[in-house]
Amino acid sequence: MKISKYPQKETWSELVKRPVLQREKLTELIADIFNEVEKNGDQALIDFNKKFDKVEVKNINVSEEEIENVENLISTELKQAIQQAKDNITKFHASQIVEIEKVETTKGVICWRENRAIEKVGIYIPGGTAPLFSTVLMLAIPAQLAGCKEIILCTPPDKNGNINPAILYTAKLCGVTKIFKTGGAQAIAAMTFGTQSIPNVYKIFGPGNQFVVAAKEYAQSFGVSIDMPAGPSEVLVIADEKAVPAFCAADLLSQAEHGSDSQVIFLSTEEKIFNQTIEETEKQLKELPRNEFAGEALKNSHFVLLKNLDEALEFSNLYTPEHLILALKDYEKYILKIQNAGSVFLGNYSCESAGDYASGTNHTLPTNGFAKNYSGVSLDSFVKKITFQHLSKEGLQNLGKTIEIMAEAEGLFAHKNAVSIRLNQENERV
Repeated sequence: MKISKYPQKETWSELVKRPVLQREKLTELIADIFNEVEKNGDQALIDFNKKFDKVEVKNINVSEEEIENVENLISTELKQAIQQAKDNITKFHASQIVEIEKVETTKGVICWRENRAIEKVGIYIPGGTAPLFSTVLMLAIPAQLAGCKEIILCTPPDKNGNINPAILYTAKLCGVTKIFKTGGAQAIAAMTFGTQSIPNVYKIFGPGNQFVVAAKEYAQSFGVSIDMPAGPSEVLVIADEKAVPAFCAADLLSQAEHGSDSQVIFLSTEEKIFNQTIEETEKQLKELPRNEFAGEALKNSHFVLLKNLDEALEFSNLYTPEHLILALKDYEKYILKIQNAGSVFLGNYSCESAGDYASGTNHTLPTNGFAKNYSGVSLDSFVKKITFQHLSKEGLQNLGKTIEIMAEAEGLFAHKNAVSIRLNQENERV
């Protein structure tokens, strides 16, 4: 870990830099994978399973029998936990459904906006060292609430050619329509072009490694939308004298264990809390099963002692964290000062894990500084918004002159004529 005490502001830009991924030849590799999948479809996916995941899968489709049998592979305790998380996530995202509101902008001119679901969406779920069945909840639930007709899920098989039971169980529970045994960039390519088995989709969601991230970016050149640009996971914790060092350390490590490229930032205004949190982090790290990943992540992470909380918020807004934890006594005072963050956790008991799993908010969030201009996944991510307007005769008479003047000023006389011909016809009738 990198420790800084009272750094000058002119050095902050260096402290907030993310580790840069080596991307040489990555785009070329992604292009080759896309070309192969476009040309050979399912067979390319079977070949890539063998090449990258070291498993022979004769059929990439997950059968109904496999889905039904998964009921017996999940403990009752886990089923109950998934159900409670589902209930909370559903409740929060259902609250985002809005009523249609018609607005009369000028007398006789009515405008409004309606949502339409994106008909076909694709969900990518990592299935390697941490099979993220929680992400199935985060993506399939709002997709289902939005009314998406097809929810396609791709995830890599294990060494025996099977999908993690918790992923299958959660997918069934949340209304996923089709599930396929394919991962990596090839899964993104399959959802982009479509194969003999996998339908092409209009928008792709979900986290992944650098190959998946690069593939999602590449997919956009073929007319497919994605949820957001992405990078490794990250958390920033701000602590005052009332923070609990053991809690802060646990939060930092919960993010660091995602992978060696994750980044954690700890800011404090109290040197005692600062030092105790460093000690706690080192102590808890030794006890983690995934301490190798977390330890590597900590090498690129920063512990920074600052003069006051205003400075800490300024630093945080510059960094733009995916997750921001305010381990502060009077956290309400600082909410309005937060400009850039994916999701915010307030107080000593609001651990980031709550948002990752079951509080109700979505954990698919902008990383790598993209919270400056992107929001996390929500119900809106799965819909298009279409505007409508209706002009009565009176409405066009009230607004027509304005349109004619503006169209003529732009030199677009056909636009002007579309109004004039209607007004003149009405005047002739009179």
